[in-house]
Amino acid sequence: METVHQLENIATQVRRDIVRMVHGCQSGHPGGSLGCADYMVALYFNIMKHDSKFNMDGFNEDIFFLSNGHISPLFYSVLARAGYFEIDELKTFRRINSRLQGHPTTHEGLPGVRMASGSLGQGMSVALGAALAKKANQDSSIVYSLHGDGELQEGQNWEAIMFAAHNKVDNLIAAIDYNGQQIDGSTNKVLSLGDLKSKFLSFGWTVIDVEEGNDMTSILNGIKIAQSNLGQQKPICILLKTKMGKGVDFMEGGHEWHGIAPNDEQLANALAQLPETLGDY
Repeated sequence: METVHQLENIATQVRRDIVRMVHGCQSGHPGGSLGCADYMVALYFNIMKHDSKFNMDGFNEDIFFLSNGHISPLFYSVLARAGYFEIDELKTFRRINSRLQGHPTTHEGLPGVRMASGSLGQGMSVALGAALAKKANQDSSIVYSLHGDGELQEGQNWEAIMFAAHNKVDNLIAAIDYNGQQIDGSTNKVLSLGDLKSKFLSFGWTVIDVEEGNDMTSILNGIKIAQSNLGQQKPICILLKTKMGKGVDFMEGGHEWHGIAPNDEQLANALAQLPETLGDY
């Protein structure tokens, strides 16, 4: 289990991977990827009990589903750094015939990927199916999932959220990347989510607030609180308040870097802010 300092170093390298991957193919989504880096590193390097010798069934291990699949640069970097495949493969991101497509897919056979997530709004349903399967198989391990806040504008989510509470799915921890931004602007301007915490509570969920979603200690504490609420006949939501573009000052805070790639000068600027900690691919 890594220390907080070690996790922070991994997250810095993952951010470095993200900007290099997106720059390399001049395509991708750096903003949300950078914002969720700390949470994903915490999961894979400290929290989840998982095996990089990938088995699709995931029996007797914790499993993860990425619903907001456009932040695939983050997912791929974390999987590679966690030993699921060679780090050198990151240089193939979004290339023809690469396993590392813009949105994760299962037909590519990439270790660590259990669902295709090109279309938003579907991950909650899949995660619930996996959680119920674990219960049916008397598997006490946990299902984790990550969702964008703008993604919650998709109606399928709310059917799944209602279903989860009705069926007492209490082996699921679903995190919401609560950065308030989406591709066309702020979520408040595009389609306001209102009081998201009250919504989840009214649907019968337990809700954990992580106000500092880019602080490793706060993330770890929030997940541990979530874990302490498992098995109490309620699904669990973590509202993870992150900053889009975190770690690269000119990308932080707004929606503009949701889905564009840095040019050469911008890449150099970004990398100067993200010291190499584990070695580049």
